[in-house]
Amino acid sequence: MPFPDIPAALGQALYLAAQAIGLSDPNPRVGCVILAPDGRTLGAGHTQAAGQAHAEVMALRDAAARGHNVRGATAIVTLEPCSHHGRTPPCCDALIAAGIARVVAAVEDPNPQVAGQGLARLRAAGIQVELADAATAEAARELNIGFFSRMQRGRPFVRLKSAVSLDGRTALPDGRSQWITGEAARADGHAWRRRAGAVLTGIGTVLADDPRLDVRLVPTVRQPLRIVLDPQGRLSAAARILQPPGEARVIGPGRADLPDLLTRLGAEGINELHVEAGPVLSGAFLDAGLVDELLVYQAPMLIGAGRPLAELAALPELAAAPRWRFVEATPVGADLRFRLRPT
Repeated sequence: MPFPDIPAALGQALYLAAQAIGLSDPNPRVGCVILAPDGRTLGAGHTQAAGQAHAEVMALRDAAARGHNVRGATAIVTLEPCSHHGRTPPCCDALIAAGIARVVAAVEDPNPQVAGQGLARLRAAGIQVELADAATAEAARELNIGFFSRMQRGRPFVRLKSAVSLDGRTALPDGRSQWITGEAARADGHAWRRRAGAVLTGIGTVLADDPRLDVRLVPTVRQPLRIVLDPQGRLSAAARILQPPGEARVIGPGRADLPDLLTRLGAEGINELHVEAGPVLSGAFLDAGLVDELLVYQAPMLIGAGRPLAELAALPELAAAPRWRFVEATPVGADLRFRLRPT
């Protein structure tokens, strides 16, 4: 009997999982493909909004809608099927009841309520269980890097975004910054906002630019929570960041301890925190070692005197400078997008 093309199906499942960006939070982004022994796709799906069906159930429903019997089939899933009863029943039970004979998972679930228990329950039911290769596992983790961060560290994955000139300026001396980068880079930035459970900024940025900080240049089902750190209570009720769509929250005096804030956001189910702030708040995140990724758009222009990406504490010597590694460097329109992570 021919074997299904597992690598291709894993690629399809990862593609499906990516369709849950901006939809499934706080749940992970998961895709599932069900294959017949001859390699035909019987059903496919991805995780829906919180409280709705997970990827495995969506794939089973898809197969049923197509009139396919999945008994003896292989389920390819980008994350270990859940074994606990949260807002929805356990996915491993749905696969067992459907008669699935084999499950290939890209990576184990970091959630302590699952953490291998889903795979163990499948094996106990006589289902053949396999884990994908290391490269596929890494791709699955990257897709859910915020979920892994929240489950393993109790806080969101923090991504600090900035748009800079060739000489590292983010604004003119008076704070004006519209627009350093082009339309393509701005739309791309909205796509990264869409990934986040929350977008955070400081009162200085709000007073200077009156931004909305919502997602509007790319399609999305869910708007991230918008958070303003306003220690002196200067935010106007008319500020655009407080207007629909989506929800906004103001963090006032005595409540802006950054490590504590991240812990509280993690407890609320925020997987990825997207920071778009001025140099003071950006510097505070960086000096505290709380930034997991820099997302920098660099425009081919020279500004001269102006505001830096971050105001950082003075170094005793150059060797003490924190080092970052490039994850990617990609042209976006006329600009360059860099992603960097601490070494």
